[in-house]
Amino acid sequence: MIRKPTGRAALAAALAIASIIVAGVPSAFAQSVEDFYRGRSVTLIVPTAPGGINDISGRLVARNYGRFVPGNPNFVVQNVPGGGGLVAANRLANTAERDGSIIAIIQRAVPQLAIQGEPNAKFDPAKLTWLGSLSDYQDDAYLVVINADHPAKTADDLRKADIKLRLGGDQPGSTNLAFAYLAKNAVNLNVDIIRGYPGAAPMFLAMQRGELDGQIIGYNSVRAGQPQLWGDKKVRPIIQFARTKRHPDLQDIPTARELTNDPKMIALLDFAEMPFFMALPFVAPPGLPADRAAALREAFMKMVSDKDFLGEAGKLRLDISAIDGAAVDAIVARAMKTPRDIVELYAKLAAPQN
Repeated sequence: MIRKPTGRAALAAALAIASIIVAGVPSAFAQSVEDFYRGRSVTLIVPTAPGGINDISGRLVARNYGRFVPGNPNFVVQNVPGGGGLVAANRLANTAERDGSIIAIIQRAVPQLAIQGEPNAKFDPAKLTWLGSLSDYQDDAYLVVINADHPAKTADDLRKADIKLRLGGDQPGSTNLAFAYLAKNAVNLNVDIIRGYPGAAPMFLAMQRGELDGQIIGYNSVRAGQPQLWGDKKVRPIIQFARTKRHPDLQDIPTARELTNDPKMIALLDFAEMPFFMALPFVAPPGLPADRAAALREAFMKMVSDKDFLGEAGKLRLDISAIDGAAVDAIVARAMKTPRDIVELYAKLAAPQN
């Protein structure tokens, strides 16, 4: 009779068999970074509809990133709009492969939702693998842009009872919607907010049709995404957010901070505007193999200093002021340390209201 091994003998036998199996079947995670990426297509998720700044930036990176990643993979853009970016962020954090085959550009306000405790934000922003950001917003501004024929000529005009602005917004989690509510509730402008537009381009179409009077969008974004409207002065800015001082090109446009003397509102704007310093962040899922995470981070910074990349960005009117993944980590960590009363105030004033 042959006796089955028991106890330590059984364990030793099982380990021996397992080692033979592992040796015979190479794991993907045992590959070098170059071997893993060679001949591979990497998915780059864009959390908005085509046409806006996230889509333009994502496609720019997709065309160039592979030149700097070992193995030179091909990057394929996949637009996944929904939930103001939450659909894409939740997918990246929870169901996407954690092997480096999927990355994303993420809307900058989405990590704030998780910090606020938004129940639909199913991720911890501190655990994501931040690769870097194309911009820290030093050469940009977040503008309230309105149709040129609107009767409001200044921000103060929008505090008059007889002048109102129909301001468009995306879904919860989108930066433009949050700042539309801040324009109304923190800066006290006379606006009606019409939400549900899936990105900047559909809102510009709605402005041209007369459904909306304006939207909130980046200075570089409107010039890149709507060069004819901007160049022909069919739209114009009246307020600039995400600036402590006026942008050099917009010296006649007040910052939001100039429109309030309330210290609590200033603190609120500090928290609200913090994501702009990681304005166009690229990210991978949590738990990425360390060597692939390091390679993707290094490749990102090589890409953003490449002359061909910068030349293409210039043609798109994108000003690149990039920061690395560690800098984005630090911004996220700082945001997570914001006093709870300010976070709760932001959640109250910037949240969509029925």
